Amino acid sequence: MGNASLVLFAAAAALLSCLWVGPAVVQAEDPYLFFEWHVTYGTISPLGVPQQGILINGQFPGPKINCTSNNNIVVNVFNEIDEPFLLTWYGIQQRKNSWQDGTPGTMCPIMPGTNYTYQFQVKDQIGSYYYFPTTNLQRASGGFGGLQILSRDLIPVPFDPPADDYNVLVGDWYTKGHKSLKKLLDSGRSLGRPDGIQINGKSGKVGGNDEPLYTMEAGKTYRYRVCNVGLKTSLNFRIQGHSLKLVEMEGSHTVQNIYDSLDLHVGQCFSVLVTADQAPQDYYMVVSSRFSKKPLTAVGIIRYANGNGPASPQLPPPPPETAGGSIAWSINQFRSFRWNLTASAARPNPQGSYHYGQINITRTIQLVNTRARVDGKLRYAVNGVSYVDPATATPLKLAEYFGVPDKVFTYDIMKDVPDSSNSNVIVAPNVINGTFRNFVEIIFENPEKTIQTWQLDGYSFFAVAIETGKWSPEKRKNYNLVDAVSRHNIQVYPGSWAAIMTTLDNAGMWNLRSEMSENAYLGQQLYISVLSPARSLRDEYNIPDNTQLCGIVKDLPKPAPYTI
Repeated sequence: MGNASLVLFAAAAALLSCLWVGPAVVQAEDPYLFFEWHVTYGTISPLGVPQQGILINGQFPGPKINCTSNNNIVVNVFNEIDEPFLLTWYGIQQRKNSWQDGTPGTMCPIMPGTNYTYQFQVKDQIGSYYYFPTTNLQRASGGFGGLQILSRDLIPVPFDPPADDYNVLVGDWYTKGHKSLKKLLDSGRSLGRPDGIQINGKSGKVGGNDEPLYTMEAGKTYRYRVCNVGLKTSLNFRIQGHSLKLVEMEGSHTVQNIYDSLDLHVGQCFSVLVTADQAPQDYYMVVSSRFSKKPLTAVGIIRYANGNGPASPQLPPPPPETAGGSIAWSINQFRSFRWNLTASAARPNPQGSYHYGQINITRTIQLVNTRARVDGKLRYAVNGVSYVDPATATPLKLAEYFGVPDKVFTYDIMKDVPDSSNSNVIVAPNVINGTFRNFVEIIFENPEKTIQTWQLDGYSFFAVAIETGKWSPEKRKNYNLVDAVSRHNIQVYPGSWAAIMTTLDNAGMWNLRSEMSENAYLGQQLYISVLSPARSLRDEYNIPDNTQLCGIVKDLPKPAPYTI
């Protein structure tokens, strides 16, 4: 974007920053950040093999959004590829605004040759996030980028300002591209093993002539924001010769423990501080696969300014990979993560006195994931229901808002507790009713031999426990009810369960899904409808004026708007 455009946008922001609220009274809004993005195809080579990728403004990964808590983000997205396109803002708790969530259950897609402007506020949030496309498995070809939210100047951060702030987007990668991978899934087959691992769109090799990813000056400390944007593979992150001080995880400041390496499961993000306290030379950043039969490793160079000498070919070893031992190691690391209750930050209660462990649970939802064959094709299910988008091509949220949900989906076809005596799988849109402001417990139980991760849009939740075996009510005695990290993604190991707690206080239609892209595409997801009985602007925004309409609601008159 040129300087002239920035000036015009700044002028527009200045006009938007004032609201007329009465005679001679002006109230300032939070700042606006404006972006114009063009989505195109282009040639990329993450694993050294040229292939078609999805670029944003010609970039892979896409442009980074750097903003501050409470900023208003406006992104005008031009779809210049040959498929419908949507972006979701992963981990951003869009308060009262599932209209902009960017999932097929909430929005009509941006059709080829058209554009759509997202507008949302990063209200009361800080931390490390990213965005990615949600349609047609396009995430496998790119279209993702980093999004970081800084604390406002008046809010102290529990560590000194770093010398620089680096985004690291890592993930497994396939050389086939999203269209070929989608055909595999549509034919009833699995994606199979990935071909490699990419780090910021590249995959370096030990002893190669790669340019450095980042440069550090001796004696200074740097912040690395690392996100796993892959399709299915858990990863381990480490930096040769350097310790990692964990300071933030998915929007929450953490107790600042020191680690040699950190497991990073699909969809998860964390921030670590790294001090340049070694001899001035090159060092390898190492990202390797976890819990996979065929180990994969990628490296990237971190260079000391004025350093001399290449990185040592002796890479730091990965965590244990023995049967059972790898899971035990990773679970113990999860249990070491603690919420920093003394840090000031944008969160449910700034004093850290939000005693979630003392709130009565009003509903327990136990979700068991399974795989099955339906009409000879592979499907994944939750409690016997395998999700599929409505045949009417109508987003669930729009059908509900326009008062025609019965023509698109049926509420509560899935039970809160699975019926172990019934192995049948229903293929249908899966929407459960969530009572506004109820405090719920959700149990994820994984009887499969592969790891899972789960994401809940629109919310942060307290990740209170992960254990092997099956869940039962008496397991609650093992929950962390004091300082579990408030986050939006949790892993579930093979033959294990995980428990989370949250208050359903964000009205809207919110996606709860497996972050394993194959599983979600083939049915392992659902939506939670959280309606405010008051139908008030205090609880949910009105439908945006620029909302695209499709399916059976395309020509229907809009309902009366909510009022204060």
